[in-house]
Amino acid sequence: MSRALNDDEVLTEMKKMVAFIKQEAMEKAREIQVKADEEFAIEKAKIVRQEAISIDAAYEKKTKQAQVAQKIAASNQTNASRLKVLQSREAHLQELFEAARGRLEELSKDQSKYQELLTKLVLQGLLQLTEPKVEITARSGDVQMVQEAAKAAAKQYEEKSGRKVETNVKDGLSKDCAGGIMLAGHEGRIKINNTLDERLRLSEDRMLPEIGHDLFGPNPNRRFFN
Repeated sequence: MSRALNDDEVLTEMKKMVAFIKQEAMEKAREIQVKADEEFAIEKAKIVRQEAISIDAAYEKKTKQAQVAQKIAASNQTNASRLKVLQSREAHLQELFEAARGRLEELSKDQSKYQELLTKLVLQGLLQLTEPKVEITARSGDVQMVQEAAKAAAKQYEEKSGRKVETNVKDGLSKDCAGGIMLAGHEGRIKINNTLDERLRLSEDRMLPEIGHDLFGPNPNRRFFN
């Protein structure tokens, strides 16, 4: 028959139970700590990875923005340089055309050459109009020379076309005009501008590519050449 424990034995058993409970609690605490450390490490790695991705994205965005800004700056600089070159070329061409306009006034002062030129201008207009009656307008100081040119041109016109033409010369061109004539047929409904100013303007337009090539060389942006 078992006996009751005395006070010392009870105290001993209680100490054993306390030690066991304490050991269990410490092991449980260690398990919790290990699990907490693992979860912390996982969460920390996740946050670090997310931040790294965010930093990489921000860096890539800023890099692209910097590249775009650099390209825009380079493009603006290139365009500014190209515009400066074009402006310089345009100024050079205008100087050339102004010099040519100045030569026109000298042309009309050489009466022999100018008379020959007027005849050719009248004949060209007559062949274009092919009218029996043509009105010719000249500068007031050129009327007599144009009348003589009209007679000579009418004769050449008849030889070339087999047709007769009646011309009427009058003054009316501006005194600022460099010379030449204007012709009108079909009762004034069709007009041909054969003034020297107009001929120069047409030459500027038609010969501009050729002049540009001679002055500045071939255009690197042009793919086809006639």
